[in-house]
Amino acid sequence: MEREIFALWPEIEWIQDEELREKVAHTWEIALERSVLSADDLNRIPFTLLCGPDLKVSFMDHKRCVVHVARESGEKMISFFGSEMPVDMDVLLAGAILADVGKLLEYELDGNGNAVQGSYGKYLRHPFSGVSLAEECGCPPGVCHIIAAHAGEGDHIKRTVEAYIVHHADFMTFLPFKSRLIV
Repeated sequence: MEREIFALWPEIEWIQDEELREKVAHTWEIALERSVLSADDLNRIPFTLLCGPDLKVSFMDHKRCVVHVARESGEKMISFFGSEMPVDMDVLLAGAILADVGKLLEYELDGNGNAVQGSYGKYLRHPFSGVSLAEECGCPPGVCHIIAAHAGEGDHIKRTVEAYIVHHADFMTFLPFKSRLIV
């Protein structure tokens, strides 16, 4: 399964800390084992259920874009702000890669193979289940904080610099789809 995870997420290799890299990969492995979704499904299903069934952007297209945007944003912040606003790139990357790992537990497949919100997802949104999975796999608190704070739930707490970056990378690649005008 490890090969499958690294094929799904080549960006895991960007994490310099080998132990953290393994914990991130293991978190995805556990999530896939517990999910009705396969790695292939993640490249096929829409990244959100909020934009209707015609959305062509897959879960992995969106997730990988978030990671790339977060990485480049972190690098630019380091370049421009230096020690005034340090960014832990490994924590940033791990948090960005794991931000939506909990979604794998939210979904069920309907009779046509379409991903729909399941009963688990009605009770626990992915920031909660994602933190649980990441903690189970030994991810550090800074990474778990990003998972917990990346969505609207994080609007009620102080975010770290890394959590702000992932939050904005996620929403800037989601909100335009949710609110776009169709002309």
